[in-house]
Amino acid sequence: MYQARVAGLKTLLEAAELRKGGALAMAVASLGLSGFLAFRFPIASPLPLLAAVFAARRYFTARDQATRIDNLRGFYLRGIERVENNWHGTGQSGEDYREDGHLYDHDLHILGSGSLFELLCTARTEIGRRRLAEFLLRPVTAEEARARQAAVQELRDNAALREAMVELGTHEFSNVETQSLQKRIALPGSTFPAGLGPLLQVSSGILSVLLLVGLTALVAWPVLFPYIGALLGLHAVIGVALHERVRPILHSGRDLSPEISILGQGLALLAAQKFASPKLAELVERADAAPGALRALERVTYWMREREKDLLYGLSLYLMLGTHLAVRMEQWRAKYAAILPGWLDAWAEFEALHAIATYAHEHPGDVWPEFGEMAALEAEGLGHPLLAAEACVRNTVRFDAASRFWIISGSNMAGKSTLLRTVGTNTVLALAGAPVRAERLRLAPFQVCASISTADSLLEGKSRFMAEVERIRDTLGAAGRGPVLFLIDEIFSGTNSHDRRIAAESVIRALIRAGAVGAISTHDLALTEIAPLEGLRGENVHMCSQSDEDALDFDYRVKPGVNRQSNALAIVRLAGVPL
Repeated sequence: MYQARVAGLKTLLEAAELRKGGALAMAVASLGLSGFLAFRFPIASPLPLLAAVFAARRYFTARDQATRIDNLRGFYLRGIERVENNWHGTGQSGEDYREDGHLYDHDLHILGSGSLFELLCTARTEIGRRRLAEFLLRPVTAEEARARQAAVQELRDNAALREAMVELGTHEFSNVETQSLQKRIALPGSTFPAGLGPLLQVSSGILSVLLLVGLTALVAWPVLFPYIGALLGLHAVIGVALHERVRPILHSGRDLSPEISILGQGLALLAAQKFASPKLAELVERADAAPGALRALERVTYWMREREKDLLYGLSLYLMLGTHLAVRMEQWRAKYAAILPGWLDAWAEFEALHAIATYAHEHPGDVWPEFGEMAALEAEGLGHPLLAAEACVRNTVRFDAASRFWIISGSNMAGKSTLLRTVGTNTVLALAGAPVRAERLRLAPFQVCASISTADSLLEGKSRFMAEVERIRDTLGAAGRGPVLFLIDEIFSGTNSHDRRIAAESVIRALIRAGAVGAISTHDLALTEIAPLEGLRGENVHMCSQSDEDALDFDYRVKPGVNRQSNALAIVRLAGVPL
């Protein structure tokens, strides 16, 4: 998919590097010639100097082109890794966005290294990454899921926009932490008193001009030295008086320059688009006023950063540049800080949708799910999106009024847990607006509730059994608020078969009464007696080996009925334990 583009970019990069090298050589040679002529033919020395300036401009242009091309090439190389399933552990894990007690994150591997989030995330800013995590972690209505899907469909094949998103910022790794942007701009308690800012800007501006003119005139008229000294004294008094107000503003603003740059460029790019889908059109409208305001802020924060460099710091103190910039920052804050959250929200939403659209572009064989209001899930050819396509076994899954839940029995390692994760992960993808790995999928806007990877916690003093009980309690609570899809692996495995049978039936009855659908896996065949009970409308299915001769020859396909195979002894022998 991306190989041809990578090859083309490699050719362009080599050409840009040649231009850059040629321009640099020309600039050096021209400077050398200018120096030589300055001694031998002074009147001719400006000509090669002009040539050096021209060559320097060509060098910087070629350098910027090479950087942009290299950034694009890096993006497509990472895209090839994703398409070829070599992406695990190479991108953003999303660990920072975990929520304690989440109903399916750990169980479905939504966040973390090698997770669904890592596969999807191409966002450049922290707020975009956070919004993408929210898409994957929070349930939505069918209307919102359809709106996201329409937006992703429109973005999916827009290669020009995708490349423009990659080129945002000054270099490949311009990933910025915009989460604290609003807080740092607000700076409660550090603002100037009402009316002081404009007065200070005018008076300090006049003082700075006088100091600059005086410094220039001092060379010709040393007699002005006492007057310059008086101006410097007044400067010092103002600086000391305002130090406590100016310092926190400069401290917060100096690190904002890269953040403002990529955000401003991104919102300008968004505001320039024409979209048909209502969600994207609304984001464009919200971003319309942002680019100009953020360009102004970018200039202020840029000089806040530059003034601290050695070559400029002394001059910036002399000219009260820090005070000027602090006043400008405060004026910007007073005008725009209240509407900044709306701009940030628009960008976060757009970047999350764009990341999902990139995933959709890279998975052309996936299908767009359909959404209904009834608590039902119908899937054909359903496979796990984190598995390599050639290794992914697909199944048909159906939960509806006739078959409210499955009891999945089966051998160890037969694929029961993976099947549960396949159903849950594709549901999460669908509600995020993404295509799913299936031939067909129709589902309700479910709250997914999974108990697959629950574990004990030494720090919390909680056993695995208690952790599972709490998750089931939360699942029952969620079922009272809307359609729930429950996915429970080895329910109540920490208790005896008799108690397990009674407890499992009670949980299933409560979930079915609340309108939930889902599946429970088990090794305990006693639990398979629950499915045919009157009023529950359950179904027994199983997963097992393809042959009785080889207990470990799994095909990972769902079959009707109860499992009658056992492979425990075969696994023990495989581990080298004598029997």
